[in-house]
Amino acid sequence: MINPQFISAISFFLISYSPLILAQQPYIRQATALCDSRDNSTSVLGYTCNGVRRSCQAYLTFRAQPSFNSVSTISTLLSVNSSQLADLNSVPENAIFETNRMVLIPVTCSCSDQYYQVNASYVIRRGDTYLDIANNTFEGLSTCQALQVQNDIPARDLLPGERITVPLRCACPTQNQSNNGVNYLLSYLVIWTEFVSSIASRFGANTDETLAANGLSETDPNIYPFTTLLIPLQDPPTSTQITAPQPPPPPSSTPPPSVPPPSGGSSKTWIYVVVGVVGGLFLASVVGAVVFCKKKKKPETVASSSQTFESVTKPIGKDADDEDSQDFLESISSMALSLKVYTFEELKSATENFSPNCLIKGSVYRGTINGDYAAIKKINGDVSKEINLLNKINHFNLIRLSGVSFKEGNWYLVYEYASNGPLSDWIYHKSEEKLMDWNKRLQIALDVSAGLNYLHRYTTPPHVHKDLNSSNVLLDRDFRAKIANFGLARSAEGEEGQFALTRHIVGTKGYMAPEYLENGIISPKLDVYAFGVLLLEILTGKEVSMLYEEAHTQLPDILAPVLSENDGQENMRKLMDPSLQGKYPQDLALVLFRLIYSCLKKDPSDRPNMDDVFQSLSRISTSSLSGEWAISISENQTAPR
Repeated sequence: MINPQFISAISFFLISYSPLILAQQPYIRQATALCDSRDNSTSVLGYTCNGVRRSCQAYLTFRAQPSFNSVSTISTLLSVNSSQLADLNSVPENAIFETNRMVLIPVTCSCSDQYYQVNASYVIRRGDTYLDIANNTFEGLSTCQALQVQNDIPARDLLPGERITVPLRCACPTQNQSNNGVNYLLSYLVIWTEFVSSIASRFGANTDETLAANGLSETDPNIYPFTTLLIPLQDPPTSTQITAPQPPPPPSSTPPPSVPPPSGGSSKTWIYVVVGVVGGLFLASVVGAVVFCKKKKKPETVASSSQTFESVTKPIGKDADDEDSQDFLESISSMALSLKVYTFEELKSATENFSPNCLIKGSVYRGTINGDYAAIKKINGDVSKEINLLNKINHFNLIRLSGVSFKEGNWYLVYEYASNGPLSDWIYHKSEEKLMDWNKRLQIALDVSAGLNYLHRYTTPPHVHKDLNSSNVLLDRDFRAKIANFGLARSAEGEEGQFALTRHIVGTKGYMAPEYLENGIISPKLDVYAFGVLLLEILTGKEVSMLYEEAHTQLPDILAPVLSENDGQENMRKLMDPSLQGKYPQDLALVLFRLIYSCLKKDPSDRPNMDDVFQSLSRISTSSLSGEWAISISENQTAPR
């Protein structure tokens, strides 16, 4: 007689093993309301990083509601690029959607620790709970459990005006899915009375693959509202798929009645169990063998799927002919899926043959593409690292690279257009038309900190900008800041990036941290130091060279009189930009100067990380807008005695 414990063990093995073979992620089911749960067996904390790539192009759906029913409001809520959203949905950027209209959202999905996500931000309103934010505002694109883990703020401590990070649910294809031709995963928001088969059919997806992608089966296909269903796609979703009538649901069917065992069946039950277990083991073995054989037969395909842009750029040099460059651009087009490859003729037309009238500065031209402005930068040299990084990231406060071109040894990079130009023009070359008030400066500082925090925490691997300065911060038409010029950016290696070293010291004078200048140490704390310098420029309205002249020796010395207990307010008044005199809250300005001082500490380990800076600025911004100016100051931000 077969040991029942043996049967249980084999059954457990099959149950545990089969999702690894077939399922991308476990379906969340009805766990969305269990806000105290931290059990991720139903993916309430996010989809696990089990894909081929740690970052990929992905898509979400969202349904327009009165508060978020336009391209601009939806893109702001979800922290995505408005022009990309408009293009994907085949509408103009000023479009307003009818209520409940499904909207496609393009995102760059990345691993954060062990979960895939793309980050948005949200300002708490009175009466909000994590469940309200997840289910009502974001419609199920996040969960109350993920919000609590991401922000580490108890639900009872949510305060109106406080800004939180919202991890949106996305995922990248697994190796099995890639082998089956799946290139993208769509996080579809389920509503009432929907079926897996009808949703899959709408997007041209295979129902069985969709069930498997979510750990569901034909015998257990139930899905619930306020949840996401992963739809495996070969091609990006289109606007016609969301506007076309949805296929009718399959006819309802009742499960077949259970057949009672024949007489004496209880004594033979183990026979059926063993047959089922053995059959399951055989099936698992066959599937495993097929996958193994596919991997053995197609090593070149797997290798090419993980090939980086950098590795492809190396053969292209100054002497490459047009035919080679065109072949090369086609290879980029097939690999860098979020970038458009422009012909050189298209860019000549966009810039009036690169007319001086279109020249912005240096080698950057303003062009008109499809009726919209773009910034087109001509570069002679290696652009692989910058394109590689910008093609993977997607954040509102990082300049968006939309396309590339190549001609006669020169690269042409097409960026989103920031109509108000570099921040330096507003700091150094002030006029009556270029005066910024307190809240505008505070918003710019918050935007820059948000962009750097994304680079440091949410790119894989983490990246350091290395050349943050007021000329590399661009302002759009709404004076929202975009960090630009990623030519020097590099990954931060080692623990906290502390062990990355270089002998090639490059950057902007005045912004480079002491440990980088003296020892070539590269870490995210470089950007923290540069941010402290930038914030000092924003508050004082003075160039960094002028600030160093006033400091005589070290830049933090200029802050000591402001942070001293004697005459601090008077010294702050002297240091502050004259155009702000009498138009700023002194208590908050003092907090900012203390924050700057902490960012400029000589020892990088004494500086805050960018997330701390971002959180501090969020609280300061909230207090400034609400008029509540009493803010606690941590001990490590005080001036020297």
